[in-house]
Amino acid sequence: MKIIVSNASNIPLYQQIEEQIKEAIFVGELKDGDVLPSIRNLANDIQVSVLTIRRVYDELEKEGFLICHVGVGSFISAKNLDILRDSKRRIVEQKMLDMMQQAKQLGISKDELHSMMDILYEE
Repeated sequence: MKIIVSNASNIPLYQQIEEQIKEAIFVGELKDGDVLPSIRNLANDIQVSVLTIRRVYDELEKEGFLICHVGVGSFISAKNLDILRDSKRRIVEQKMLDMMQQAKQLGISKDELHSMMDILYEE
């Protein structure tokens, strides 16, 4: 699993890392029971603070995507794929709401918006 972070992004580092791990689970690159690198090793690999990785692992554990055993390691729990799919849908729904509000402000009709989405989706 290759994690790439950008300091120039508006998205906080921990969220960038968390989303990339979730995506790796979603596409099957990381499977149920796979071991993640230790907090220190992952922090060194991607050149971020161990506190950042600790936060990522804590969040993933809270959301049910990781099982952490002190002294043993952190293991993927892919049993929550439905939760991940739902969270991805919520992200898209929020972006769609933002898009619809902006379209309304710009005077773009619902039909025009549908046409634009159809064209863009096909690309």
